[in-house]
Amino acid sequence: MRSLDQLDIAGKKLLIRVDYNVPLEGGVIKDDIRIRASLPTLRYALDKGAAVILCAHVGNPKGQRAPELSLEPMAKRLSELLGLPVGMAPDCVGPEVEALATELQPGQVLMLENLRFHAEEQGKTPEARGDFGQRLAKLADIYVNDAFGVAHRPNASVVDVPRSSKLCCAGFLLRKEWDYLSTAMTSPKRPYVAISGGAKVSTKLGIIQHLLPMVDHLVIGGAMANTFLLAQGYYVGASLVEPDMVDTAKVILDEAGRMGAKLHLPVDFIWGTDPKQEAASGICDAHNVPEGAMLLDIGPKSLLAFGELLHTAKTVVWNGPMGLFENPAFAKGSIGLCKLIANLTALTIVGGGDTDSMVHEAHQESKMSFISTGGGSFLEFLEGKELPAFTALKECGA
Repeated sequence: MRSLDQLDIAGKKLLIRVDYNVPLEGGVIKDDIRIRASLPTLRYALDKGAAVILCAHVGNPKGQRAPELSLEPMAKRLSELLGLPVGMAPDCVGPEVEALATELQPGQVLMLENLRFHAEEQGKTPEARGDFGQRLAKLADIYVNDAFGVAHRPNASVVDVPRSSKLCCAGFLLRKEWDYLSTAMTSPKRPYVAISGGAKVSTKLGIIQHLLPMVDHLVIGGAMANTFLLAQGYYVGASLVEPDMVDTAKVILDEAGRMGAKLHLPVDFIWGTDPKQEAASGICDAHNVPEGAMLLDIGPKSLLAFGELLHTAKTVVWNGPMGLFENPAFAKGSIGLCKLIANLTALTIVGGGDTDSMVHEAHQESKMSFISTGGGSFLEFLEGKELPAFTALKECGA
């Protein structure tokens, strides 16, 4: 896949699709990590004498103008990070925007307004998206996709713009995502350990089925582990389970054995009777769950066992917390696992919205080999799906 540094961009106008869907509160950015992640691509483009036009979205205004979802705060923050002015367009398409793009000089930056103020951006079909992608594409000479966070969405700015552009390529962030995740999927160093947590087996079924033939070990935690325990005949009290997924869990347990992958479940838990309680009720073994208990985090024995397993790993891919980490009473297992992974010498790849947030809350982000910036895109990549962004880049010759 062609990346930005493979093109002559001096004097060219670049339309760069970035992921600036950052948390806003009263017009104030609460976390600018996604803006910072785009800086290598932007600085390279500016240093090489290109003019930069940025397009992005925030929130979901459903095709309506919503002042509280303007990208103006992002333009202001980016200006501070780059140390140069970032112009703010009144819209993302139209005569006024075209005039601003035409006047833009090398070394200058223009931020387009929220793409999702136009319903065409999220149109489900090419007909519904109309010529929106073409109107965006004509603003620049080259299209650059650097937004892995929307790589799984067939939006106009992701699939139609590259198909309407003479030249297109991947930005450094998108390329980095591709390189790391492709390595984990196709040529990992072994032992290869995948860790999957979260609430539901149903939402991670595709990932589990795709990873089983590839990994040496699969660790399952979070509430989804309860369904697997139930499939093995364990009593799980009042814990969150998916009864309709029990048979599927049994099949996965059988398949893991046949494929040579070892599946690991928690052996003990921190439990409570209410997810909102301020302190845990206690610790129990998986085979001795108290009547009516809710299993809300992995226990110390499980953390120790997972740690011994991870100590041997050469590649680790982690998605999903081990428990209800939003409540400090049930966050010890997830934070403990996070610190174990952070201190490994293995290639460590972390992704998914909740997992990403937890790693940053634990201040372990700098110790991970790679943290994916895409929640849904990361999950679909792990499922083995072809992401629309990559398909579109390939079709335009990138």
